[in-house]
Amino acid sequence: MILTGCGRELDLSQPRIMGILNITPDSFSDGSRFNQLDSALFHAEKMIAEGAAIIDVGGESTRPGAAYVSEQEELDRVVPVIEQLSQKLDVMISIDTYKPAVMAAACQAGAHLINDIKALQEPDALKVAAQSQALICLMHMQGEPQSMQNHPVYKDVVEEVSDFLNNRVAECLAVGIAPEKLLLDPGFGFGKTLEQNYELLGRLNEVQSDYPLLIGVSRKSMIGNLLNRSVDERLAGSIGAALYALAQGARIIRVHDVQATCDAVNVFWRAQQYQPSHIK
Repeated sequence: MILTGCGRELDLSQPRIMGILNITPDSFSDGSRFNQLDSALFHAEKMIAEGAAIIDVGGESTRPGAAYVSEQEELDRVVPVIEQLSQKLDVMISIDTYKPAVMAAACQAGAHLINDIKALQEPDALKVAAQSQALICLMHMQGEPQSMQNHPVYKDVVEEVSDFLNNRVAECLAVGIAPEKLLLDPGFGFGKTLEQNYELLGRLNEVQSDYPLLIGVSRKSMIGNLLNRSVDERLAGSIGAALYALAQGARIIRVHDVQATCDAVNVFWRAQQYQPSHIK
């Protein structure tokens, strides 16, 4: 399966790694480390060398309780980085934003993929995404980042996440977005308890499967709270969750630790080729 966003191809015939590049002072894992242009470019180069097929640039933290960032401040953070990435590196660039103006400016600067935690629900987001010709990742979130972890409730988390994503896909198709432009993200850690996250992971193969799944579990509290590990001690758990997601059909893994995850995924994928379903 080959997807094309803004003229850039993404081959999903095997799993791909999306490397996280947070241009923020307050992200839960690496805030303030990469918010200078030179250090951001250096880190992007490092992740590409380690095996990242996509660099996901974010200018606003969406951790639980994160503060709101103005549109202009987000633009000031991400556009210069995306321009430099586009000019200097051979890689697919993703913009992690829910603001339509940031989506438009990022795609004009060189982004190929819009990664939206609000699944294009903001006013004008559908229109901007349709005009961009970018790939689009639609994510499920219950509530808002500032309050999403305050008692999230579901009757059936897998069914409700699937229904939400199906509805957002329908909205995208209705405005002329081609189905081959769409990726789906069940939104681990976004408005879900520990048990809800693991039920969603355990039943991931029941989530809408007509579109490629992007999974983000790297260093998240669902790993730390289960294992009683601090943020910088969650690599093994993050890889374990990622490999389970791949076994359930995920195609893109969004991570902080590219090299270790890429090594694990490559081993998994090589062995997977000998499953009867892969042997022709």
